[in-house]
Amino acid sequence: MSAQSYIKGILSGYKHYKDYWNYEDGCILMGCKQLYEATGERAYLDFILDYTDPLITADGTITNFEFGKHSIDSFNAGKILFLAYDKTGDERYRKAIDFLMRELRDQPRTAEGNFIHKAIYPGQVWLDGLYMAQPFYMEYETRYGGKEHYNDILSQFRNVRKYMYDSVKGLYYHGYDTLKEQPWCDKQTGLSPNFWLRSVGWYLMALIDVIDNMSEEIYEQYREYCDLFREAVTGILRYRAEDGLFCQVIDHMDTAGNYTETSGSAMIAYAIMKAARLKVLSREKYEPIGIDIFDSIVKNKLKDVPDGSQSLTDICWVAGLGPGDKRDGSVAYYLSEKIVSDDAKGVGPFMMAYAQKLLLEKTR
Repeated sequence: MSAQSYIKGILSGYKHYKDYWNYEDGCILMGCKQLYEATGERAYLDFILDYTDPLITADGTITNFEFGKHSIDSFNAGKILFLAYDKTGDERYRKAIDFLMRELRDQPRTAEGNFIHKAIYPGQVWLDGLYMAQPFYMEYETRYGGKEHYNDILSQFRNVRKYMYDSVKGLYYHGYDTLKEQPWCDKQTGLSPNFWLRSVGWYLMALIDVIDNMSEEIYEQYREYCDLFREAVTGILRYRAEDGLFCQVIDHMDTAGNYTETSGSAMIAYAIMKAARLKVLSREKYEPIGIDIFDSIVKNKLKDVPDGSQSLTDICWVAGLGPGDKRDGSVAYYLSEKIVSDDAKGVGPFMMAYAQKLLLEKTR
């Protein structure tokens, strides 16, 4: 079975991940968006429209949006509204984009100016959140906002580079408590103690999607994002495991119980292949690397199951920091989280990576 047949099988039986507007479904929707762009197959667009159409009212309200939670996760699925509007001309989608942008403008911030992760995590920035909101924010500004808030977007990435990057390891920490109060954080730096693979994957995808969505005419900013991206890719590639993938706790490759994790590896494959296609990275050098990471996922993680189908394995179900004494960011914590198969957080990035591979093949 191929990656394509696996994906189509997943989509044919897909159920909403949660009963509210959520980032996990957003990962699948973004996979469909990019596969539609890569193949032109109407089924991928129909999946998006079938998902969104019942949830958006005439005035653009998303009926199952989580009001009052101030969760940065709530913006990921909104990225597909731009395509929905472009392809249908339905003004509900344009109004829904504005609806989400109003919510994002009301998102609480840290003292440094970054969006907080959630209301229950005051003062906290997680790498995850950059992917959830910043590409949406950038596409809105490029299309409709007159690029007025480009500096705001860049300043949030600059803060993450300033406070969360380890120049010795070449890696970004998962989270940062600007208040330096959480049990999991270093009371001097505010940083969480370790480097979680999927969080770095979120960060790389955030950067390359922001680069894709911005105007290259704003050259100095464009170049700065590209420099941040290249630096982060150079860092993560130091930690490839023998199977060509990356470990759940990135820099503890020899720790008992550590394993090569699928979702984060797929995110890295996606980001590198897309960057090679966009010429942010040298295509000659990095296209083979990105494709090899993706092919290693297919070889090592896409497994046959007894019913004749296949299953995408070794996906970390969930990982976070806190609240309170929960989820302390230790190596033991990250390795204790449940490992699952066919979860949207792995399948979505796998779909996106496959789309980038197809797009590379079309442009050779």
